[in-house]
Parts: sequence; structure tokens; C-alpha cells
Amino acid sequence: MANMTFASVYPHYVSKIERKGRTKDELHQIITWLTGYDEKKVQDQVAKCVTFQQFFEEAQLNEHAHLITGSICGYKIQEIQNPITKKVRYLDKIVDELAKGRQLDKIMRNGNT
Repeated sequence: MANMTFASVYPHYVSKIERKGRTKDELHQIITWLTGYDEKKVQDQVAKCVTFQQFFEEAQLNEHAHLITGSICGYKIQEIQNPITKKVRYLDKIVDELAKGRQLDKIMRNGNT
């Protein structure tokens, strides 16, 4: 998972949330909350085809990210030991929550942005 490129998954995030009536701006809000990246930095990461490892090495993970719990792809996030895999699953989980219609302040635990 660490060697997968963010650019290969990002379009799937966009189509997933747009199919459910959410916007790319909302997607960028939750990515910014999790990683500290602004929209330009996200687009730069896509353009550079960085791996998830590189993507998260450069990120400033939100101090409340550990509050993201539950299952994603059959794995309980809180039980994942590999740090990069856990961070990717944090991102997957909040994208799922956005697609399912969850409010942004709930996705961004405690409304912290």
C-alpha cells in the first residue's frame, strides 16, 4: 500500500464522493484537515505521482486523526499496526464518511479544521 501512488487513488475518491452528491471542495476540506495540505499541495502531490508513503511523510497529520475508528475494507483501523497503512485507511474512512453524507464537522472530529 505504501508504494501505491496517491494519484492512482485520488480520482476514485473524487468520483466516489461526486456520485453521492458531495463536492470536490468538501473532499479537499477533509484532506486538508487530515494532512495539513491545501488544495494546491494536494494537486501537486497528484501531479508528482507521489506514493502514499511520500504523501504521508510530508503531511502534518491532524492531532485528532486517532479518533478515526471503525472498519474499512474489513480491517479495524485502530488495530492496524503499519503506520502508513493506518494513515491511508484514515483517509479512506473519512472519504467513505463524506460519501455517506456525514457532516463535515463530524468527519473532522470535534469540528477541528
